[in-house]
Amino acid sequence: MEPARIAELLQPFLGSANDQRLTTNDLQNISTYIDLLLRWNARINLTAIRNEEEMVTRHFGESLFAARHLFPPQTAQCRRERPRSCTLIDVGSGAGFPGLPIKIWAPHIHLTLIEANQKKATFLREVTRSLTLTNINVFAGRAETYPNPPADVVTLRAVEHFETALPIAAHLVAPGGRLALLIGQAQLPQAHNLARELVWPPSIPIPLSASRVLAIGVRE
Repeated sequence: MEPARIAELLQPFLGSANDQRLTTNDLQNISTYIDLLLRWNARINLTAIRNEEEMVTRHFGESLFAARHLFPPQTAQCRRERPRSCTLIDVGSGAGFPGLPIKIWAPHIHLTLIEANQKKATFLREVTRSLTLTNINVFAGRAETYPNPPADVVTLRAVEHFETALPIAAHLVAPGGRLALLIGQAQLPQAHNLARELVWPPSIPIPLSASRVLAIGVRE
């Protein structure tokens, strides 16, 4: 897909012109990512979405909407006082959403993609190589066995067994860090109940969706 069309489709998710910071290279990377996704999807089931434009809005748009709220252009840093370094763990990364688009938006972050499915983990490494992204670790295992320290930001989207995955993801959030969920609004009460140790400000509706929201819990 042409980068100009990608930019047009992403506009509702990126806010005003002052909020946007996707470069021409970023848009080209997203185009390459889509090509890889289409090619690999023919062999392994990475996503049920087959339409390119729907991939842009559903996967990249939603992920970049989260990125814009987690890493606003004005600050481009973590909540904790580490402006040049920030760790993010994407739990159950699948085809790389929202972790890899967030990395494209905020290249300064140190990203870990947790994906237990070996074929999907291989795909994530291929995308990382093709886009020449750095400071990315693909952990091909289960989140509960992840051995490294907690992260400043943890993301969770479209995982199976939400009621099991959410407490594990919350456990990976460092003090002062945030847990970002891309979920249906109907899941909010369950999310709040499963991670009561976090403080939950009001959720943010996702553009072009009747029921999807971004919920960000904070570990104080």
